[in-house]
Amino acid sequence: MLLDNTKNGFTLKSNFELKKAFFLFKIISNKTLTNIGKKALEISLKFRLPVLFLVKGTVFEQFCSGESLDESYKTVQKLNDKNVKSYLHYSVEGQENEDSYDLSLKEVLNSIEFVSQKNILDFTVFKPTAIANSTILQKVSENKPLDKNENELYKKVYERFDTICNLAHEKDVKILIDAEESWIQNPIDEIVLKMMMKYNKQKTIVFNTSQMYRHDRLEYLKSLKDVAEKHNFFVGIKLVRGAYIEKENERAIKNNYRSPICDSKNSTDINFNNGASFLLSNLKIFSIFSGTHNEKSIYKIIDLMKSIGLDKNNPKIWFGQLYGMSDNISFNLAGEGFNVIKYLPFGPIKEVIPYLIRRADENTSVKGQTSRELDLIRSELKRRESIKFLQ
Repeated sequence: MLLDNTKNGFTLKSNFELKKAFFLFKIISNKTLTNIGKKALEISLKFRLPVLFLVKGTVFEQFCSGESLDESYKTVQKLNDKNVKSYLHYSVEGQENEDSYDLSLKEVLNSIEFVSQKNILDFTVFKPTAIANSTILQKVSENKPLDKNENELYKKVYERFDTICNLAHEKDVKILIDAEESWIQNPIDEIVLKMMMKYNKQKTIVFNTSQMYRHDRLEYLKSLKDVAEKHNFFVGIKLVRGAYIEKENERAIKNNYRSPICDSKNSTDINFNNGASFLLSNLKIFSIFSGTHNEKSIYKIIDLMKSIGLDKNNPKIWFGQLYGMSDNISFNLAGEGFNVIKYLPFGPIKEVIPYLIRRADENTSVKGQTSRELDLIRSELKRRESIKFLQ
């Protein structure tokens, strides 16, 4: 199977859309231009300049599915026609107050209800810091005592997690819980473990995210297996490489402790592949959601599935990519019969700008990612031009 079949990979994109995507990835591939664009956007928003229409016609349309659930569902249907599933995420970030947490909770619950009403959706997702104060999470992670008010707020964090997972269980909707920075991840892992013990008794509803650029995550997965066997529940894992490498390493240097990040890209790749192998070898307990754009890792997972004798459409194995990226992976895998799903962020344009900025930062920092996108788009445009010429 070839993941570089651009005819399949860009089946939903017109020539105009491909050229626009090429232009965007060309900018994102240049760190200087990306930083200039970010700064210009921040200044424009500060002085309330009319720039949102430019954002909507460029990065928003490339990486987001719409401003609302109903608007996003049009994209869901287009993807589903090509056997690519979707999971929707209300991608508003960066507002640390109780009102914002409650609003995010409401949006996640709405997403669960929405998914339960649509027979072509299976998953939804939320980001822990959208419903939890990161300062309190850090204090808990560092075993620092909480005062009375902080204890009450931390109880609210647990209650929000439980409210979400309870509704997901009731509506039979799989819920993916994103990972955060290492210094706030421990209490999140602890809460999610309690949610899995409570709601994953009959089937896998709750999925935690394991960032395999952390050198301790394989041991974490092994410990989950031991706990699950002892207490008789299923474990859902979204396996990713990770999103905060520069921030993690900078903080470790600043605070003089060993970075939790693997010491090389190769070590991260090995850790990810070992994690995938471990999960696939223990499917009686685990369900695996492989969130990766790394083609070598995907080929390794496919080869391992073949060697174990697993069906392509095994309901415990999913491949996930971000909307607007790696369509060559998504559509080629789906065409071969694998379970494939796209991450579809949505929300008011102004409110999702922090997500879009983070997306640009991550693409700029991932070596080879944007150049791969550019090469594939260039190849498909040439292919279409040659067909046009022959006609």
